[in-house]
Parts: sequence; C-alpha cells; structure tokens
Amino acid sequence: MNLVVLTKGNKYIVEDKKSRLLYTVKKKGFGNSRFVLLDSSNYNLYTLLQTGEERKPSFSIVLNDATFMTITCKSLFLDPTIICEGKNMTFTLASKDRREFTILSGDDTKGSISTRASVSGDLQYDITVEDKIFDDYIPLFAVIIDRAFGVMNKQK
Repeated sequence: MNLVVLTKGNKYIVEDKKSRLLYTVKKKGFGNSRFVLLDSSNYNLYTLLQTGEERKPSFSIVLNDATFMTITCKSLFLDPTIICEGKNMTFTLASKDRREFTILSGDDTKGSISTRASVSGDLQYDITVEDKIFDDYIPLFAVIIDRAFGVMNKQK
C-alpha cells in the first residue's frame, strides 16, 4: 500500500497514489496535543494524544476511549528511533537522518516513510507498507514523525 500524507496548516491529508482522499487528521481543541483521524466520510477512527514534552515526545493512540498503542521517541538525534507498542504488536520506526524511516516489526522490514519538502515548504510523507499489516492507524505514524522531527526537517 502506498500513501501520501500532506501537511496543510493544522491538519494532514492522506491520499492514495491516485490522489484520492482516504483520511484527514485534524487538530482537535486548543493546544497541539490532540489530533483525530477521520475517514473520507468524516467518521472518527482514532485519536492521537501527545503525552510527552518536545525534548522526548511520546504519544498515545486512542480507540473507543481506551489506549490502543503507546509511542515513545527513544532518540531525536543519534539514530532517531520511535517505538510503537500495542496489544500483540510492536513497530519500530528507525532512521539515520530523521527523514527516511524504516517500519520494522521485530527484525523484519514492513515498510518505509520518506519525508520530502514541497514547493511551499510544507512537508510531505510518502508511506509504503505491506498490505497485510496495513491498518487505519498507519498514517498516524507520519503525523508522529512530523510532530517529533518536523521542525528540524524544515530547517534542512
């Protein structure tokens, strides 16, 4: 599965490779700690909560008012790594440069997330993931990367 996540101010647009809208991630409420993932019919699928500070960001993905997955940024600078742990699943988003991430499950590569800057200076994330592990929460990985590394990547 190939997806493109476009940043548009305080929201993210998720499209497939044919530029069809699949999801929208919108900031909810005041502050910058809560985002909701909506499908193309505006049905709320997941909520992403930023639970940690900017120096060591951490997040939770909430489904039906219960924590579905916890996300911890292990390192921002040397070998940037994000650990995503949920019930019976663990993903590692590993990078060397904060722009190109590999999605790992155990030692197996399951996909990648690449960061590109658009002409306007906004960041765009290209997600490639195996069809058998794809789920609706996968686009939130790009939002997490943007929240953790977006400011640093815009300065490059």
